[in-house]
Amino acid sequence: MAKLQPIRGTRDLLPAEFRRHHFVIETARLIAERYGYDQMATPIFELTSVFARTLGDTSDVVTKEMYTFEARDGESVTLRPENTAGVARAFISNGLTQAVPCKFFYAGPMFRYERPQKGRYRQLHQIGLELLGVPQPTGDVEVLAAGAMILEALGLKDRVTLELNTLGDSESRDAFRTVLIDYFQGHFEKLSEDSRNRLLKNPLRILDSKDEGDRVLVADAPSYKDYLNQASQDFFGEVKEGLDRLGIAYQLNDRLVRGLDYYCYTAFEFTTTELGAQSAVLAGGRYDGLVGQMGGPETPGVGWAAGIDRMALLLNEEPQKPMLSALVPLGKEAEAKATAIADDLRRQGLAVDLAYTGNLPKRMKRADKVGAKFAMIFGDDELAKGEIQVKDLSTGEQKAVAIDDLARELLSHKEEAR
Repeated sequence: MAKLQPIRGTRDLLPAEFRRHHFVIETARLIAERYGYDQMATPIFELTSVFARTLGDTSDVVTKEMYTFEARDGESVTLRPENTAGVARAFISNGLTQAVPCKFFYAGPMFRYERPQKGRYRQLHQIGLELLGVPQPTGDVEVLAAGAMILEALGLKDRVTLELNTLGDSESRDAFRTVLIDYFQGHFEKLSEDSRNRLLKNPLRILDSKDEGDRVLVADAPSYKDYLNQASQDFFGEVKEGLDRLGIAYQLNDRLVRGLDYYCYTAFEFTTTELGAQSAVLAGGRYDGLVGQMGGPETPGVGWAAGIDRMALLLNEEPQKPMLSALVPLGKEAEAKATAIADDLRRQGLAVDLAYTGNLPKRMKRADKVGAKFAMIFGDDELAKGEIQVKDLSTGEQKAVAIDDLARELLSHKEEAR
C-alpha cells in the first residue's frame, strides 16, 4: 500500500511552523485594527464567474492556475486563487455599498495550481487589507503605511524594498496601450507564445512577463510615465508626497504592473532578495473598476495581499510558546488530585501539561520534551503537607510551594518572562 503523503504543493503546518504563521497573522491583525480595519472572511470557494470575470481572461491565474470543478448542481465552482474579488463580491452581496468606507482585514488559504517553489505553494496562505469607497490618494497612502508598519513589527523593514508605480486612469492606459501594441507588434516573432496571446487583449501584462526573451524586449519598450495625463500625474504625486511625509522610502519602477486586470493608478510591491525568484512579499494597488465590473455601483478600492508563508520564512526569531509548566504526580492519591489541580491552574491563565503515566524519570523526560519551564512534583507526602515541589528546569533550583500559592508563584514567573 502506497504511503500517504500531502498533495504536491501542499504541506502540514506542524506546531512550530504554525506558531510562525499565527505570529504573522496576529501581528498583522492587531496593527490593522489600529487603522480601523475589521477582520472578515469569505468562503474558500466561489462561483467561477467571481474570478473569471474579474481577474481577466489573459491572466495566468485564470488560464493556468485556478482549481475549478463542477458542483453536484452543475454550477462551476473555483477554490479562491486570491481574495480581493471575493471581498468585493461580499461587499455587494451583503448590501454594504451604502456603508462606505468599508475597511477589511482577512487571513486564510488561497489555491493556485503552479510550480511549487521556496515560499510558494499550491495551497498558499495570505493576509490582506481592502479599503472600499475612498477615491482619494490618502487611501493608497493609508494601506501602504499599514503594510509598512506590519513589516516593521515583524522585523522585516530593513529586508524589503517598496517598489512603486502608477498605472494611471483609463485615458492614460488607453494611450499607453496603443503605443505598446505598436511596439510589440514590431517584435511579434520574438515574443513568447503567452505574450503573443496577450498582445491585443492585455499588452500591459507583457511588461510583467518572466520569459527571458520578453524581458529583453520590455527593456526597450515605451515607458508608462510618458503617457500619463495630468490627472494621473497629480494623483501619483499626492501618493508619493504622503509617503514622504510618513518617512516611508520607495523606489520608482515604471515596469511594475499588477498581474490582474482590475488595477488602476497606484501599483506597489514590497520585495526582498532573500527568497530567490519569488521576490514579492506584499503587493497590491488601486482597483476602482472592480465592484462596478461585478455588477455593483462604481466604487473605488485599494488594498494589498501578503504571503504568510514567505513572511514566516523571513522571521528572525522563533515566536515564543506560552510559559508551560508540567504537573508530575507520583502515587495513586496524587494522580487522583492532579486533574483538579491542573484545571484550577489553567483557569487562572497558566499553561499546564499533565504527565499521564510513568515513573519520575519518565515523567521528567516528558516535561523536558514539551519544553516546560517548571516541573510541579508531588506525591502523598506533599499532599499531606498541602504543598508541591516546584523545580525550575533551566536552573535545577527546587522549592516547596503551598498548593494555595502555586498559581501566584507561577504567574510571577510568567510576568518576568514577558
